[in-house]
Amino acid sequence: MIRVGLVDFDTSHVVQFTKRLNHIDIEEDQWVDGAKVVAGCPMESRHSPERVPEYTEQMVAMGVEIVDKPEDLLGMIDAVCIEANDGGVHLERAKPFLEAGIPCYIDKPFETDLERAKEIMRLARDNGVPTFSSSSLRFCPEVQNAIVDPELGAIVGASAWSPASEHELNPGLFNYGIHGVEILYTLMNGGCKKVSCAYTDGGEVVTGIWDDGRIGVIRGTRAGTASYGFVAWGEKSVRQSGISTQYIYRELLKQIVSMFKTGETPIDPMITLEIVAFIVGAIDSRKQDGAWVDLDLSL
Repeated sequence: MIRVGLVDFDTSHVVQFTKRLNHIDIEEDQWVDGAKVVAGCPMESRHSPERVPEYTEQMVAMGVEIVDKPEDLLGMIDAVCIEANDGGVHLERAKPFLEAGIPCYIDKPFETDLERAKEIMRLARDNGVPTFSSSSLRFCPEVQNAIVDPELGAIVGASAWSPASEHELNPGLFNYGIHGVEILYTLMNGGCKKVSCAYTDGGEVVTGIWDDGRIGVIRGTRAGTASYGFVAWGEKSVRQSGISTQYIYRELLKQIVSMFKTGETPIDPMITLEIVAFIVGAIDSRKQDGAWVDLDLSL
């Protein structure tokens, strides 16, 4: 059984992940086997400090040992999940574990600064540590089925949508629109070379042009009804689908546990960096009234 530590308690993910991994207070069809959350470090939160006491109390009630510093987890765990809502602290949080050779899942957003994101990947590479980041929406059945559906064929273009509430610490699509970006990248894969962003207070639309000529679009919604979904244009047909969130945590955790066991990341690290570059490019485009911005993908 893999012993998992959680760092930062300002997201409901710490409770939801623990319920599924530890088989506590949740339906059996949500259980994920092979790992158990044994310890965690709440940390201070700049993003959602009001959530930390409640989630810490719930974690204690589920038998999770609480430590004062992330480094205190070393020796207690085999793998770690960095769970801060604030993407800007992820390099700081992950560094001691990467340097100690501890496999690391970093919750979304991976980072909000492209250079810090690159530094995480360099640390992971140089220390030989499997590391990945993902929205749970990437592994939802609707999207996963689309990318292998022979009736759809190879995807030649896609649009995705999701809520996109903002936070000063996670600008643009980093805060919640990251879900829609992950959906888009699951359908399109990597290779975006430039982006353009149309922005209002009620939402934003980011268009990307891939290096093979395909076009991908993400719409982030901040006004009116918000949902998750996509349209995929395939070589053989067109698929439009909403997305259910019923099993997204379960499916994500299966991928996390698999990486902890095998050392194989389910996502190419360069895709993760490209997603950060995509959102940074969209923010830069917005500042330039929608001008096209080339992505910086050099590691």
